[in-house]
Amino acid sequence: MARLVIFGAGDIARLAHFYFRTDSSYEVVAFVVDPEFRTGDTFDGLPLVDTSALARHFPPDTHALFVAMSYQRMNRVRADKYRRMKEGGYTLASYISSRCTYLSEQAPGDNCLILEDNTIQPFVTIGNDVTLWSGNHIGHDSTIEDHCFISSHVVVSGHVRVRSYCFIGVNATLRNGIEIAPATLVGAGAVVMKSTREKEVYLADRAKPFAKNSDQIEP
Repeated sequence: MARLVIFGAGDIARLAHFYFRTDSSYEVVAFVVDPEFRTGDTFDGLPLVDTSALARHFPPDTHALFVAMSYQRMNRVRADKYRRMKEGGYTLASYISSRCTYLSEQAPGDNCLILEDNTIQPFVTIGNDVTLWSGNHIGHDSTIEDHCFISSHVVVSGHVRVRSYCFIGVNATLRNGIEIAPATLVGAGAVVMKSTREKEVYLADRAKPFAKNSDQIEP
């Protein structure tokens, strides 16, 4: 069984530990963080080391690594750790849930996290360091480039290209055949019908409180 170190000590790292432990061929042996974020000797029941001690205790020739971080600064924080670990000689592991439907014949890149109930249709390409939270639909012939985070229950229609460093919020919909430019932020529930421009932000109309309260409404 291959040995794995997880970079991070937050919720996503704890979840990654669960998924790799229960549904992969990896044995998670430790967590690692930058020195300023190390607040103890253990995390989630395993050793917690800082990056200065990583190679000494868990060398890259015998350990793989997974960077378990969120979409902070449009995924750039995670991408920075990803690059540092690769430059340090580590192989970056990916996790694909056994409970997702992965029909593309092309495997995803490294450091990907693809959770349960995703549907990945044929001819989809997924780059490096991509997070697909649970329950998304990635339509045929679409491409998700590097360092993207797609949250939950997102519909990516066919022939869509999502460029690097994008964030797609819960329940968003991307029309077929469009391109989501680098570093686009698509908010929860937004419906994007045309290609975007770099760093644009798309927000859905928010629900507003009704004039009557719930006691005055018959379901």
